[in-house]
Amino acid sequence: MNKPEPIQNVPPELEYLDKATRWLDTRFRIPGTDIRFGFDALLGLIPGAGDAISLLVSGGLVIVMARHGSSFGLLVKMLFNILLDALLGIIPFAGDVFDVFYKANRRNLRLLVEHYESGGARSNLFVLILLLFVVVLLLFGMVLFLIWKLFQLLFS
Repeated sequence: MNKPEPIQNVPPELEYLDKATRWLDTRFRIPGTDIRFGFDALLGLIPGAGDAISLLVSGGLVIVMARHGSSFGLLVKMLFNILLDALLGIIPFAGDVFDVFYKANRRNLRLLVEHYESGGARSNLFVLILLLFVVVLLLFGMVLFLIWKLFQLLFS
C-alpha cells in the first residue's frame, strides 16, 4: 500500500541525504501495515509550529541538495514538493495524513539522484541565492500565518 520504494543507485556523496530523508519520511512503520512515516509527519502534529519546523528542515535539505548540483528546473520541482507538503500540512488531520503518503523529502532525493544519473547541469551561485531567498520568503509567510492564527485564536 504505502511501502516505500528504495531509491536505487544513491551516489556515496549523497548517502547522508538518503539517511536524513529516511528519518524524515519513512523511519517508522504502523504495526500490521506497510504504511511508513517519519519525523516530518510527527512534527506536523504540533499545531502551526510543526509545519513551520518541517518546512524549515525540508528547505534546508533542498539547499543542501542544490549544493550537490542541480538545474534551476530541478530546484523548482523540489520547492514545489516542499511547498505542497507545507501548504497541505496546515490543514488539521488531513495535512498529517497527506504528510504520511506524499513524502516530499524522499521525492526530492529521488529527483536529485535521477539528475545525477543523467549527468544534469550543476547549479550556479545565482540559483542558490535565489533558492535561499525563496525559502526565507516562505518561512516569513509561514510565521505571518502563524501569528495571524494565534491572534484569531486569542481574540475570537
